[in-house]
Amino acid sequence: MQDEVRERARSYFGGVNPSHDWHHVQRVARLAETLAEQYDPDERVLFAAVWLHDVGRAKEDDGEIEDHAEWGAKEAADILADLDADPETIEAVQHCIRAHRYSNDVEPQSREAEILSDADNLDALGAVGIARCFSYGGELGQRLHDPDLPPEADETAAGQTQLNHIDKKILDLPERMYTDAGRELAAERAAYVTEFVERFEREVAGDA
Repeated sequence: MQDEVRERARSYFGGVNPSHDWHHVQRVARLAETLAEQYDPDERVLFAAVWLHDVGRAKEDDGEIEDHAEWGAKEAADILADLDADPETIEAVQHCIRAHRYSNDVEPQSREAEILSDADNLDALGAVGIARCFSYGGELGQRLHDPDLPPEADETAAGQTQLNHIDKKILDLPERMYTDAGRELAAERAAYVTEFVERFEREVAGDA
């Protein structure tokens, strides 16, 4: 069933912003594989959720829906039912998808949901995370930085510039990890992001 789920999911990613494209899903899958080696998840549930977790992302980015995780969970149920998945598997996958989103209030209640959340957040850290951040900001027409608006003076939740977004959101991700393996990887990737920000600020100041 996994191959069929993956192919169904892939059809939702035409023309999606590079920060949330099919390559993002594939990276999340590889990270989920790495994390799963340390635990004993139900891989049918985990990888169905991995492939399907962002099927609603394009609709949210286009303003057609408000919550890609909620819409995606409902769409996943239809896809999985069409593939004859049992109700328990469908419900478990839906929970993973609902719980993966950074900005909602759904806490993971299963190991599979924890792994998906950690894998998705890990892809927002490190070198890839930096690239995704600036790619998405460029799509939205946001500024790289504003020397007159440091993070501590930026009162928005997500940051008005991409550098502020890194400070307010990206570097907060290690605290949101649910697994020990995820925390270990997140710490390493966050250290790289911190070094990047420090270098960025030195270059802006003409010191490097």
